[in-house]
Amino acid sequence: MPDVLHTDVLHTVENGVSWITLNRPEAMNAVTWDQRERIMALLDEASADPDVRAVVLTATGRGFCAGADLRGAPAVSETVPGDVARTIRRGAQRFIGAVMDCEKPVIAAVNGTAAGIGAHLAFACDLVLASESARFIEVFVRRGLVPDGGGAYLLPRLIGPQRAKELMFFGDAVSAAEACGMGLVNRVVPAEELSKTAREWAERLAQGPTRALALTKQLVNASLDVDRAAAFAAEAAAQEINMTTRDAKEGVASFVEQREARYEGR
Repeated sequence: MPDVLHTDVLHTVENGVSWITLNRPEAMNAVTWDQRERIMALLDEASADPDVRAVVLTATGRGFCAGADLRGAPAVSETVPGDVARTIRRGAQRFIGAVMDCEKPVIAAVNGTAAGIGAHLAFACDLVLASESARFIEVFVRRGLVPDGGGAYLLPRLIGPQRAKELMFFGDAVSAAEACGMGLVNRVVPAEELSKTAREWAERLAQGPTRALALTKQLVNASLDVDRAAAFAAEAAAQEINMTTRDAKEGVASFVEQREARYEGR
């Protein structure tokens, strides 16, 4: 059933997939504080709900997310030391962290321009689908700003430091095809096929071994921040945890019995 109480962020759950849709097309889906809080709550709910086994983040209109909606933000001269850092920690960083920490696979279905925090919202997702008309813009330098929302953390890990600096230093728009070539996007599809492809991918994930996917996500996300010993220890611990799940037992049984596995997400 659709959530009619939050019209700026649409939400439905269908076939084990939580669909989260930014819905301020008149503002190119520039994201407000309230929208960020709502999306973070929905991602937290998805982690805790055994009936939700995948998430799709997308948007209505021509833009995926044009960045943060800065209307109402205090002018720089009105702040005191610590205000900006606190705002970033509580806002942009929590927002991006919520996507990366969600225990279910998260797909970004990027329908149009993704700029600033909007680009980082897409890059934080586990898989990124983009419409042919989508563009990605590290817009911060155009405004004299430092990238926020984990951009300087995410981009070097996705495309390397030299390419990341090129995008952040110049702030040029990157087409969907260029982003795919760099490794920022998994697949580019015609606009009319974006929702269909996202649904196919998400429902395929929703039929998979949910806990194994969650543990795999944790291992991959942590892999570039730890040494080999720590990574191997985390892998062994994840294996130990996963082998207690019904789905792991079902996977082994289906192999022995030479049949398709029927995963329950538990």
